[in-house]
Amino acid sequence: MEISSCRLCPRRCGARRSAEHGEGFCRMGADAVVARAALHFWEEPCLSGTRGSGTVFFTGCSLKCVFCQNYQISTQREVGLRVTPQELSRIFLRLEQQGAHNINLVNPTHFAPAIAEALRLRRPSVPVVYNSGGYERVETLRSLEGLVDIYLPDLKYLSPETAERYSGAADYPQAAQAAVLEMARQTGPARFDGQGILQRGTIVRHLLLPSNTRNSAAVLEWLSQNLPEGVLVSLMAQYVPCGEAARFPEINRRVTKREYEKVQELLFSLGLDGYVQEREAAKKDFIPPFDLEGVLPPQDT
Repeated sequence: MEISSCRLCPRRCGARRSAEHGEGFCRMGADAVVARAALHFWEEPCLSGTRGSGTVFFTGCSLKCVFCQNYQISTQREVGLRVTPQELSRIFLRLEQQGAHNINLVNPTHFAPAIAEALRLRRPSVPVVYNSGGYERVETLRSLEGLVDIYLPDLKYLSPETAERYSGAADYPQAAQAAVLEMARQTGPARFDGQGILQRGTIVRHLLLPSNTRNSAAVLEWLSQNLPEGVLVSLMAQYVPCGEAARFPEINRRVTKREYEKVQELLFSLGLDGYVQEREAAKKDFIPPFDLEGVLPPQDT
């Protein structure tokens, strides 16, 4: 696969990307690079269920979040194996055979064409989850319509200054707001099976950052005013300083109980439906190892 002028993400850098190499912001080629493919039990209950979510972690990123828990693969790009769309399709199948409730594509934006090709080669028998930082182009999302069953985007910030400081993307708020609304349009309201496992819908995540309760309040208020009925919200409290967070004293700590309770109370008062993560989830123990587990089917190793 090759991309002659990449405009997949809002940066629209126009870089040429061969199968193996890329000169764009993400520095990745056009073929997907996978760091881990395994069952994961720490997503929202409606995704992890009892058998786990079949998470596929992709290397590289179009954001540069200084606190990223996956910094080793998103920014440093230390781990990852290039796979063809055919091999990626087989990875999806292997996760299904392991009992995954869904195929969970973690940070897929910069590999959208390769992922789409893999999904067209063989449509998984379980829902496909597009697990994204929210920094998306509506045009790219529309190219995936009919291939994605569940969207799981972040809405990190509504302040351009905050977005630039922590993620290197001042246009993040505008891009993410448009992306969330497009995702909701594609999926419609949440639909569950008899076991409470999500089959179709959109869940918007928001990660509570220390010293940033005003940012969280602005995000939640925007969601309450703009989300269509049936779109869920997940308030996440799992923040621990990772990546380059130590360079930013205001976020180089865990969220306090007072900060957590303040934002949680606002969520409830706004009547938003969804999930609230407990502060006890703020542990590095929940960050999976990026060790190429499950990247290649047994017959290819």
